Amino acid sequence: MKNTFGQAVTLTLFGESHGAAVGAVLDGLAPGLPVDGDFLRRQLSRRRPTTALDTARQEPDNYQILSGVFQGRTTGTPLTIVIPNENTRSGDYTYGLARPSHADYAAYCKYHGYEDWRGGGHFSGRVTAPLVAAGAILLSALAGVGVTGGATILPWGGWLFFPSGAAGGMGGGGGGGGGGCY
Repeated sequence: MKNTFGQAVTLTLFGESHGAAVGAVLDGLAPGLPVDGDFLRRQLSRRRPTTALDTARQEPDNYQILSGVFQGRTTGTPLTIVIPNENTRSGDYTYGLARPSHADYAAYCKYHGYEDWRGGGHFSGRVTAPLVAAGAILLSALAGVGVTGGATILPWGGWLFFPSGAAGGMGGGGGGGGGGCY
């Protein structure tokens, strides 16, 4: 029942939607990688709700790096990011039937009824905050050595088309730009 992902570099997620905080631990990072706090803040701001269809919950995402960074660079020890939960209304939730389109039942199965169900607990969208924070640190590290990434999925009439050269060069099939069709 681990919440740790990866091999050489691992990411461990912790916290629940209505607990004190959510956070992440990145382990296996090389020492000396730059950590850009402004970039991290900009990335966190991109996940904030902006439309009427988004959650009404507003969180400032004021993160704190507790370990693994000194003078703006990684130390090589586990890097721990904590993001306090400041806008919780646990009284809005009651334990009972699993809510449609939520992970309540999956949480119940994984944690045998001992899960923190308030606001979706560990399966809440709130856990995307430490994912974004860890991703920002990793994006900066990769960009520093010239590695970038991207993805494109183009739907058309029920088919997904990949631009030429995408998907490992699996060309042919379908239409539009000569890409593969799956």
